[in-house]
Amino acid sequence: MPNFKYSVISFNEEKMVKASGRDLNISIKHAREVCNYLRGRHIDEAKKILNNVIEMKEPVPFKRFNLNVGHRKGLKGWPAGRYPVKAAKQILRVIENAESNAENKGLDLERLWVKHLIAQRGPKMKRIFYRAMGRSTPKERQLVHIEAVLEER
Repeated sequence: MPNFKYSVISFNEEKMVKASGRDLNISIKHAREVCNYLRGRHIDEAKKILNNVIEMKEPVPFKRFNLNVGHRKGLKGWPAGRYPVKAAKQILRVIENAESNAENKGLDLERLWVKHLIAQRGPKMKRIFYRAMGRSTPKERQLVHIEAVLEER
């Protein structure tokens, strides 16, 4: 079993729970924008937003990776946004896993907040793209690690 550490600082064992998704095949840029949008929200609000993104009802504002990103109606305070459905599904799985960890630990589910939600680069899947005349080009896919920490307030 691999040994990895969480990047959260000052973890309180009695009031916090953590969960992670490792080596997820999603876009690092989409995952970063979704994590920044959800950090600091109530757990019910975060799950509602993710479900709306999956159903393409609510866009996620893209604040850093927004070159040639179109405007979306429904965004407040930020014009550029997208519907990163694949990333939202994986992040929703990690948050639900952390919520079940909180239930198993005995925390109150009505008082849970997203304290720490982060996307980090994982390993690369290396493959070969075959070309003409016996040549080939490397083809790499960046995998993503998601960390979630929920706090009871």
